[in-house]
Amino acid sequence: MQASAQIQLIAPSRFWERRRIVNGIATGLVIASAAGAVIILMLILGHVILQGLPALNPDFFTQRPVPAGEVGGGVAPAILGTLEMLVVAGVIGIPVGVGTAIYLSEFGRGGLARIVSFCIDLIAGFPSIVIGVFVWAWLVRNVVGQYDGLAGGVALAVIMIPIVARTVEETLRLVPDALREASLALGIPRWKTILRVVLPTASAGVITGVVLSMARAGGESAPLLLTALGNQFFNLDLLQPMAALPVQIYQYARSPYADWHVKAWGAALVLITLIGALSALTRWVVGRRLRALSQ
Repeated sequence: MQASAQIQLIAPSRFWERRRIVNGIATGLVIASAAGAVIILMLILGHVILQGLPALNPDFFTQRPVPAGEVGGGVAPAILGTLEMLVVAGVIGIPVGVGTAIYLSEFGRGGLARIVSFCIDLIAGFPSIVIGVFVWAWLVRNVVGQYDGLAGGVALAVIMIPIVARTVEETLRLVPDALREASLALGIPRWKTILRVVLPTASAGVITGVVLSMARAGGESAPLLLTALGNQFFNLDLLQPMAALPVQIYQYARSPYADWHVKAWGAALVLITLIGALSALTRWVVGRRLRALSQ
């Protein structure tokens, strides 16, 4: 009797058997979802690569677009313009986004912090075309007076700010309070503690947020159509219309010329490659930083 009771206690009940089955089903669904996301990504990348590779040649990276209907040319002005406007956007958006994140994580208390947080979430949810319309109405019409690369950079900066702010804020909140308290106990001012203790500790997350925001901004076309407009020629003047890869892709894709369609795929492949390179660089920098901290 006693032995049979022990065997009955050890034997799995119906509850645990049902729990094991449900756990297996849930695990399978999660794996299937992850595999589906990877498959979709690979299908997109594969199609872009197959369609875009025929357009890649030295002229594609060094020449400007040719007149409509002609075969040849490249997207060099668009590559240069994209990089220029991303630099402008980074100069404006990164300090503002990081500063906002520092305020929300280190100082933000009360009603003002809630208002700032709400505004950041609201801007993050804006369609990019709305941001483009705002910058067009404010900067293009009333300040500069014409389409220009500076307005495009400002529009991209507005898109970057909430992404940087939210990502860096969450990263700063993960920094242990013990590090802040130890620094303050040594008599170090709070601002210096933030700059020399908190930010270096969270540098991996900060870099990730910056690169994610630049990748998002680099692929936007709607705000650039209303601000930078586009340009078929090389241009380093930020106060003049400027080419960009997303705008060039849009113009090529909507044209009736087969050669321009191929170049649109090629420009899309270049844009994806740039974003992938930024992501790979981020992983490398973050990995080095984490290894340095662990040693």
